[in-house]
Amino acid sequence: MTTSTALLLADLTGVAVFAASGASAAVAKRLDLFGVVFVGVVAALGGGIFRDLVIDEVPPLAFGDWRYAVTAAVTAAAIFWLHPQFARLRTTVLVLDAAGLALFTVTGTLKALDAHVPAVGACMIGMLTAIGGGLGRDLLTGEIPVVLRREIYAVAALAGSIAVALLSAYGAATAVPLTAAAVFVFALRLVSLRRRWSAPVPALRPPRTGARGPQL
Repeated sequence: MTTSTALLLADLTGVAVFAASGASAAVAKRLDLFGVVFVGVVAALGGGIFRDLVIDEVPPLAFGDWRYAVTAAVTAAAIFWLHPQFARLRTTVLVLDAAGLALFTVTGTLKALDAHVPAVGACMIGMLTAIGGGLGRDLLTGEIPVVLRREIYAVAALAGSIAVALLSAYGAATAVPLTAAAVFVFALRLVSLRRRWSAPVPALRPPRTGARGPQL
């Protein structure tokens, strides 16, 4: 299997996983069939469209290759019809989202590196590719985007993209190490959810007030 074929398969797998994640979130919000498919497609293709536009790959693969849109739409529609079999939709969404995060982190970073983007920029593109679909999904379903909460989400993607960039720099960007990088992102995301790890947030203190009212 060539590198390009492996990247395509990983990309389409990420599309299917994020489509399932977006569709599951939409089902939990009781959207109709069109709404479920639309949210699933946005979740699946949003990050990839951003990536391709940034690396000047026009038109983006989501528009130029029918397999992307069809994979996303068919997966989302399947979730709409099969969702009664998912006993715990929230758990399903979180696991699928973690898998999509991992796959898109790896493929986004690799594609940026292949486009001769410097390592730092490639890491940023990989991270944004990974979180873009979840951002669109949460906005469309009326949730505060995961990336803006305290959860370890974008940090996991950034750590994975750095790992991919290092593997590429040392000539070790082959199937097994890249799979290990994806598993690392997936595991970090799930473990952080399980153990409730979070990024620090500012401590809010009530304003001091004097005898004449609040002090500015």
